[in-house]
Amino acid sequence: MVSQIKEDIKKAKKELREKIWRLMENRKIARFPLPLKDRIPNFEGSEEAAKKVKELELWKKAKVVVANPDYAQKKVREYALKDGKILVMASPKLKQGYLLINPENVKGKEEFASTIKGAFKYGKTVSLDKMPKPDLIVTGCVAVAKNGFRLGKGGGYGDREVGMLRKRFGYVPVITTIHEVQIVDKVPVEENDVKIDIAVTPTKTILFKENLI
Repeated sequence: MVSQIKEDIKKAKKELREKIWRLMENRKIARFPLPLKDRIPNFEGSEEAAKKVKELELWKKAKVVVANPDYAQKKVREYALKDGKILVMASPKLKQGYLLINPENVKGKEEFASTIKGAFKYGKTVSLDKMPKPDLIVTGCVAVAKNGFRLGKGGGYGDREVGMLRKRFGYVPVITTIHEVQIVDKVPVEENDVKIDIAVTPTKTILFKENLI
């Protein structure tokens, strides 16, 4: 019975992912890299969403930002470096742990340093126990529910990263940048799934946890 419920949840998640990917491609909201399947969607207006992140007091106060490596959040990572923040980028699927990039070492090269190739060139590998305490976690999402639960691309790495960071450092706020069409009424939830605290779209900022702005 329990295993059947789990299978049903996984199936519902898969269907929702595919629905969002299809919707974004059909509406031509999707951007490189394409197709969206099995990816965190990059979207039209991602730069505007990143600019809105810069307006958050939470962002202004943050000195260390941990971010996902996906293309949709590239501009957020670039702004972190340009704003003088230490950027810790998760390597794809965490295969090579985390990469710490000191903004002092990439002045004038922030755009490239915020890419995966650039992070491997200018960053240094750091383990979780040697990482500075993050003030903010940036994650990518395929969808976000109106109650804050996120849906990733299916590998489980986003939720795992947040879980490991919070286990090590205590509560750290999580933000994401998404397109409005990625906001849905409900996301199927499993035991280790995490909530987003703030979702920023090209036109609005959505708070799921009070007292963060």
